[in-house]
Amino acid sequence: MPLGSKRLAGITALVASLLLGSCGTGGEEVCDSPLVTNLPPSSFRSSSQLTSSHGPVFAKVNRREGAGGWSPLISDRYQWLEVDLGRRTQITAVATQGRYGSSDWLTGYLLMFSDTGHNWRQHRQEDSLGAFPGNSNADTVVQYKLKQPVIARYLRLIPLDWNPTGRIGLRLEIYGCRYTSDVAHFDGSSSVIYRLSVRPSWMAMEAISLKFKTLKNSGTLLHAEGQRDHSLTVVLEKGRLLLYHQQGVSSSSGGQLLVSLGSLLDDQHWHHVKLERLNTHLNLTVDKNTHQVHVPAELSHWDIHQLSLGAVQSHGLQKPILSNRNFHGCLENLLYNDLNLIDLAKRNNHQVSVVGNVTFSCAEPVSVAVTFTDSQSFLQLPALTSWWSGFVSVALQFRTWNKAGLLLTFDLPQEEGTVWLYLSEARLRLQINKAGRAQLELSAGSGLNDGQWHSVELNSRQDHLSITVDKDEGATAHTSIPLPLTADSQLFFGGCPVQKSSQECRNPFKVFQGCMRLLTLDNQPVDLIKVQQRLLGNYSHLLIDMCGIIDRCSPSHCEHGGRCTQSWSTFHCNCSNSGYRGATCHSSTYEQSCEAYKHKGNTSGHYYIDVDGSGPIRPQLIYCNMTEDRAWMVIQHNNTELTTVHQSAEINQHLTHFDYASEEKQLAAIISQSEHCEQELSYHCRKSRLLNTPEGAPFSWWVGGPGPGQIQTYWGGALPGSRQCACGLQDNCLDSNHYCNCDADYDQWANDSGLLTHKETLPVRSLVLGDIQRPGSEAAYRVGPLRCHGDRNFWNAAFFDKETSYLHFPTFHGELNADISFLFKTPSSSGVFLENLGIKDFIRIELRSSSEVVFSFDVGNGPLEVRVETSVPLNDNRWHSVRAERNVKEASLRVDEFPAATQEAPADGHIHLQLNSQLFIGGTASRQKGFLGCIRSLQLNGVTLDLEERAKITPGVRPGCPGHCSSYGSLCQNQGRCVERASGFFCDCGQSAYTGSFCHKEVSASFKSTTSVIYILKEPYELSRNSSAMPSSIYSDMTLRGENISLSFRTSQSPALLLYVNSFYREYLALLINEHDELELRYKLHSSRDVEVLWSRVTNLADGHLHTVTVRRLADSVSVQIDQDAREDFNLTSDVEFNSIKSLILGRVQESNELDAELAGLASLGFTGCLSGVRFNSISPLKAALLHPDSPVIVTGPLAQSSCGSSSPANPYAAETTHSLSDQPGSVDPGQPLVNAMRSDSALIGGVIAVVIFVTVSALAIMARFICSRKETYRNQEVKAAQTEDSHEFPFSSPADCQSAPGENQKEYFI
Repeated sequence: MPLGSKRLAGITALVASLLLGSCGTGGEEVCDSPLVTNLPPSSFRSSSQLTSSHGPVFAKVNRREGAGGWSPLISDRYQWLEVDLGRRTQITAVATQGRYGSSDWLTGYLLMFSDTGHNWRQHRQEDSLGAFPGNSNADTVVQYKLKQPVIARYLRLIPLDWNPTGRIGLRLEIYGCRYTSDVAHFDGSSSVIYRLSVRPSWMAMEAISLKFKTLKNSGTLLHAEGQRDHSLTVVLEKGRLLLYHQQGVSSSSGGQLLVSLGSLLDDQHWHHVKLERLNTHLNLTVDKNTHQVHVPAELSHWDIHQLSLGAVQSHGLQKPILSNRNFHGCLENLLYNDLNLIDLAKRNNHQVSVVGNVTFSCAEPVSVAVTFTDSQSFLQLPALTSWWSGFVSVALQFRTWNKAGLLLTFDLPQEEGTVWLYLSEARLRLQINKAGRAQLELSAGSGLNDGQWHSVELNSRQDHLSITVDKDEGATAHTSIPLPLTADSQLFFGGCPVQKSSQECRNPFKVFQGCMRLLTLDNQPVDLIKVQQRLLGNYSHLLIDMCGIIDRCSPSHCEHGGRCTQSWSTFHCNCSNSGYRGATCHSSTYEQSCEAYKHKGNTSGHYYIDVDGSGPIRPQLIYCNMTEDRAWMVIQHNNTELTTVHQSAEINQHLTHFDYASEEKQLAAIISQSEHCEQELSYHCRKSRLLNTPEGAPFSWWVGGPGPGQIQTYWGGALPGSRQCACGLQDNCLDSNHYCNCDADYDQWANDSGLLTHKETLPVRSLVLGDIQRPGSEAAYRVGPLRCHGDRNFWNAAFFDKETSYLHFPTFHGELNADISFLFKTPSSSGVFLENLGIKDFIRIELRSSSEVVFSFDVGNGPLEVRVETSVPLNDNRWHSVRAERNVKEASLRVDEFPAATQEAPADGHIHLQLNSQLFIGGTASRQKGFLGCIRSLQLNGVTLDLEERAKITPGVRPGCPGHCSSYGSLCQNQGRCVERASGFFCDCGQSAYTGSFCHKEVSASFKSTTSVIYILKEPYELSRNSSAMPSSIYSDMTLRGENISLSFRTSQSPALLLYVNSFYREYLALLINEHDELELRYKLHSSRDVEVLWSRVTNLADGHLHTVTVRRLADSVSVQIDQDAREDFNLTSDVEFNSIKSLILGRVQESNELDAELAGLASLGFTGCLSGVRFNSISPLKAALLHPDSPVIVTGPLAQSSCGSSSPANPYAAETTHSLSDQPGSVDPGQPLVNAMRSDSALIGGVIAVVIFVTVSALAIMARFICSRKETYRNQEVKAAQTEDSHEFPFSSPADCQSAPGENQKEYFI
């Protein structure tokens, strides 16, 4: 044959072999052939048989031989039927049928698989559910298709439940196809090396895949080397797979750990591993779990030169990850980019080198384990006859997740004592009890609940007793007390029988749950198969010939960095310091916006904000500015100060980059969900042009927007793409030929400042300034913090006005974790909030009654309900919150602040919620039990559903929902008035003596003896306007029949005048502290009658502490309350009308002609101390003097704003809360910008003109409103009818007919 033909044939054969090897099953054949029908009788085994006609050989589907199927001698859960398929086979389905012509069939069963007939592995459907549904009669064939094919030679079926009126009866079929593979066995000192002789061109993707099985928990699986001595190593360590990266020929470190995946991989079962490099990241897959890591930069174009399997065979000097620990076990179907390396090794390919003893078959040692599953599990073995001599030796290996459990106990008949070998706090302990008292305690080892195999040895001789853990790696404890055992002694492992036998077994400790293997008595192995066959010892509730341990933390169901710990039957998530809560750390502890915090009653401060709730974005610490009627989120960056740019002839451009405190995803989410965002952009210039003209190239620009951002050539206050500044938009630039003040290029200071408000271009990421190199050029810039307000998610609402109306959305996907939160208000006593259906699964939240909310669902384990009953009705048309969560551990429901209700999920049940229909909101698919009312801020797994947009196109549903003050009005304190807005509310503090977002901040001042604050209610010059009228007609319009007075004070002065109100008729009211430190209230309501003096019994008021006084009068009834003392009631006898009030005075009274001598002397002394929250009916004189100087207030003497000592309650949500006034800038040259003196939360630098305009407009608005208020003040306000005492308000004005809605600043400070 010609040489070329030989080469072609060789290449063809090689390609064919590689294709066959890589597919593993010989091609794309349909893998559903019946496998049991043609098997010989020797392929069937069972635990027992009722008769020879009921043997396992007759357990073939649709066959009637024998008794028509298999039935065991006894129907219990210890029976099994085993099928040997003759070779490893790909199994895709299993079918069951009852015994022909009988009432015997299975209703549930377990499936076990094995390659060797030992070391069985239970097949689970969803990593937790092991039971399969069976039959409902003896004739129907029920087939179950495995979601993932299983490769095995042996199948064992274990009945769980059967027809209660019959017994176990079974006919069986298995479906699948032939499986072929290439296998290699490594003995712990051998390896395979593959060298790439001709390196192919660089590939964007490389992949290495294999299967392995081993009994050793550590060893090197794979080592890949490339150029520049970079390497990747996959090692098995303590049953987990680790991927390391190493660099450098002399690297002495252990390398960089890239990822850890898998657990309990030393179970002698096949595990699939795949390592993929895809450009910039690596994917590591172990069985069903894949983890992605970013490739180190040096590996982005890395080429593999050599692969070592089973050990590190490196030509460099790198230190191996696991020294002297080569892989001991089997590898199968080892593929490198579809190249079958084991096949190449078998054919002695020159690129493959075999080191040591590598065999191409899988030699598997037989190791029979036993699983202790529950509290009734135990294994009983007889003692050896040789033990009477006092020489005792017991050894075993165990693995468990539990910290405590009994390993072994036996009696000491001669000593009337008992020995317990047990785990406590994950340590091994030995206790010997005699006559009910502990005679000896030994301990050894630690951390023995890590799921790893640990060896234990108990040895006793006449003068020596010891326990050893893990031999050389463990600990040994000694004592001289021997263990005198007899041949009649019984050993109990794991626990004790429920019913005590003659050989009494007592267990004061917890039972053992876990696996044991390699049990030896005097170095003789115990035959556990004989135990299974009831030929040796006794047992209960054991799984023999398998270790059924499950790692419930791999993969971890704990989200957001929660730490997973586990026991045998469950797992726990430690959510501390994660910012999340719940059984799986799924739900966020924090609110999603400053708006949400505000509506919980919180004030300005630093708060953790979780913008996507339970989503992947981490919480972030953000300053919430709630001093206005809006709640602003303020996101700082690394330079919010006004920064000077120095002129330099060598540098043509100045470039600066802004790094924000929030991450990119956090910024994007904040901007997206906010109603409005803005950022100040200022440029101060002197001979430094900014944008040039629209026709020319811009000198400067900035970059903003999501991701890396885009170049923007407009400035603050202008429109995107306009290439203008704010003055160009307003047509008032210094030079009409330019659109920016700085572009005029004047040799004097100018500035272009404004706000960037288009969210698509925010935030500002970098700034480039170009015209700075000319002689005489000076410039400064400022980019303020990003500020956003409004939460589009928080107020997104829909109103359902018909029971048949609903909104529908795409299917909700919350397979393993589902959290649902919303607010609702309704007048109805029932209705469905939400429903989503699947074929069998569903999820629903409904108002079952006026005081009960029910969360119901089914994930395949049957319907479950979680209920919360409230002590108050929920159909009060106020907002109520609902939060429901369902995860693999539990379901919970919380309504408002009532205690949450929870229900645990089954330990071994279905865990996936599988839905496939539309999600219905406000109703159901059947249009029954519809919801009437409003639903707001509906979030599913942190994603807000846009109810408003969907409501706009849905009949019977309206977008939005008004009426928030009924729920949030209580947040407005101290007579603040709740004002409705389209989205939310704000507190109008105009009628309150307090200020702040909730009228909660005290307005207080310190007084000196010369300080006087006079609030003028009627000025004298108005008398001349009607000089011809009689005096009685002039003053009659200011008559009052009652007052509401409240104030707080702190003073050490006595006597002291707190408040004085006079009139044009020489009538007055005086509130004072007398010389006995008592509160005194004086009324003179008729000029010709004597003063009436009311004394309070409360003393010691001049003690320098803060005291609060409330005085209420209605006609002749007067009540006084001081602090928390009891209210005191008085009655006036002279008159009930306070006529023509003239003024209200705090501090020193300048004119005291109408006063008697005693009071005049007291009034002239003034007041020294602090006054706070002063309110007389609707007048707040101190607030007007401090915050509203244009009101009719005359202040003489020193008056300084201070705090009298009141404080707000501690805020549990704020990380740091501050309540201070903004720093006031000092005086500067009006032309020179203030550099490095203004922080991000100060007033805008350089915006002097804007500030002046704002102050002027505000003053005009305040004066207009005051004039309007004054006009109303002179109306007759005589109270015609008495009101209930608790609701007394006696306003001097009713400005509703002349005042427009209060502005943002007017609402808090107008008097």
